[in-house]
Amino acid sequence: MEYLDIVDEMGNPTGEIVEREYAHRHGIRHRTSHVWLLRKKQDVEILLQKRSLNKDSYPGCYDISSAGHIPAGSDFETSALRELKEELGVETTKGELHYIGTSYSNSHNVFHEKPFHNVQVSHVYVLWYDGDFVLQKEEVEEVQWMPLAKCQQLVLHKQVPHCIKIEELQMIDYYLKGVNNESISQ
Repeated sequence: MEYLDIVDEMGNPTGEIVEREYAHRHGIRHRTSHVWLLRKKQDVEILLQKRSLNKDSYPGCYDISSAGHIPAGSDFETSALRELKEELGVETTKGELHYIGTSYSNSHNVFHEKPFHNVQVSHVYVLWYDGDFVLQKEEVEEVQWMPLAKCQQLVLHKQVPHCIKIEELQMIDYYLKGVNNESISQ
């Protein structure tokens, strides 16, 4: 069983914990980390993961490069590093993650004939990476690099099944505007 900290509107733990499934069944606010992998080819490309068909939410949909819940007592960055390693086989350090903002979710859906209430506070990070992947098949069906502009269009016009928030892609745009092209990693 996975336990999560219940958090306030800003993502600060309240001192109470809740089981993950219960949090989603009853819409209890908790934390997640989102990491977008970027690489520079001709254009900046973004890595999308396609969620396993067995996932409890958004099965078979394109999603953030790597994301995950934060276990009770843990923090955003530590969880981001753990999820990168588990889902994609990517090992990095906190110093390589670039925090680009906070995302808030409050959505209500039904998956596998069960209600799913997603009430989250998420720290969003960027990681420049152009290496190999070892996919966790229980979580990730496949990954795909694509130009950031194309990804934004696919998401905006709902041309592929996805659970990506356009606001996070806009955060990446804003981040990239502040990055000197010479400092963009290869």
